[in-house]
Amino acid sequence: MALKPTDPRTLHDANDTPGDGIRPGTGPGARATLVAALLGFALITLDASVVNVALPAVEGELGGGLSGLQWVVDGYTLAFAALMLSTGALSDRIGARRAYAAGVAVFTLASAGCGLAPGLEALIGARVVQGMAAAVMLPASLALVRQAFPDAGPRARAVALWAAGGSVAVALGPVAGGALTTAWDWRAIFFVNLPAGAAALVLLARTPRSRRRPAPLDLPGQLTAATGIAALTFAVIEGGRAGLVALVVGVVALAAFLAVESRHPHPVVPLGLFRDRAVSVPVAVGAANSVAFYGIVFVLSLFFQQQRGQSALAAGLMFLPMTALIPVVNILAGRLAGRYGPRLPMLVGQLVAASGALLLLPVTARTPAPLVAALTVPLALGAALTIPPLTSALMEAVPAARAGLAAGVLNAARQTAGGLAVAAFGALVADGFVTGMRTSLLISAGLLTLTALATGLATARSRAGSGPAAARTPS
Repeated sequence: MALKPTDPRTLHDANDTPGDGIRPGTGPGARATLVAALLGFALITLDASVVNVALPAVEGELGGGLSGLQWVVDGYTLAFAALMLSTGALSDRIGARRAYAAGVAVFTLASAGCGLAPGLEALIGARVVQGMAAAVMLPASLALVRQAFPDAGPRARAVALWAAGGSVAVALGPVAGGALTTAWDWRAIFFVNLPAGAAALVLLARTPRSRRRPAPLDLPGQLTAATGIAALTFAVIEGGRAGLVALVVGVVALAAFLAVESRHPHPVVPLGLFRDRAVSVPVAVGAANSVAFYGIVFVLSLFFQQQRGQSALAAGLMFLPMTALIPVVNILAGRLAGRYGPRLPMLVGQLVAASGALLLLPVTARTPAPLVAALTVPLALGAALTIPPLTSALMEAVPAARAGLAAGVLNAARQTAGGLAVAAFGALVADGFVTGMRTSLLISAGLLTLTALATGLATARSRAGSGPAAARTPS
């Protein structure tokens, strides 16, 4: 399932005039900008999934147990999620090209740090830096595409290509991780980022400068949000006395976050948005889908290798049937949303994904591999069918001035939910793998069923004329 982090907050007017005399959207400069942006988006999407299959190899060399492996995944995901709230404004303040160049450079160096990590702590630290850089790269990459293609038609095609890069990266992630780990070493999954990052920087040199714009930053809100997310994740993964302390810190930090956001003139998360069901339901649906997809992929990656004894390459190939269909279904979902409206494919997608989680319940270490691979497909199909329409539904529910803000909230919620799912599901399988896996599947199916019910109720209210209008401005 592609990350789908399209953030219209970065889609400005056509005044991003380049200084090289080339009309925006034409010539080699525009193409170089698009390729540079696509490379970066593909990299940050790939690194959200490629590491899963390599986790047993990481543990074999660096140790750390299951909790260490959870941090290898969540160090990236949660840093990415927490900073997503503010990096769009940062890109505006310093200019998209400068922000993107800094993000790519730091991401590339952090990838080298991951590949050279002498121990687990160093690897986790480098993954956190990767996630921070990815959060900067994401809105800046789309802003660069907007700058290079100001006309609606060419821009739509360019954004579609940009998004396709993420979908392909998601599809290739598990297979590439397995192949690189088997053919060379788990470190190879990070070293392959180096030439791609260098190529993006070379192409970026042909990109015109971006104009800076005033954009307020909510640093107290950003700090309390990041502290709360990190502390809650630590509490779930580590447990014990330290986990209890972290839980208290997380609750206090999130309470402080709510207090800050209710008073700040330019909050990173305007709490009034969630009073509108047309906003709160898509955000909840996105979070539930991330719990199911990313949490189950994490568990299955360990299951294939630790319980079934498969190699990293074989484990990666087990994901191929589900991931290969994601780009196709993403496109189909967009067309269905355009024809029938977003809520129907959203509803169907959630029910298919919930059914997919339930279909995996009977799986054991003795289940034939082809059958297991086939049973993963409904989960991916449902998730891929849900995400594009829910993004469209959210964009329809807010005025243009708040579209980027809402998109940032949606994607931060999705990434946070995925990170917490890895933490929670990892803790469950630590106490008995198959039992924990089944509990994780039931939790995923339950959440998807609840959000499907919320989607159905919102649809019924909308048809009855009692739902919020799409043009309504949340206070």
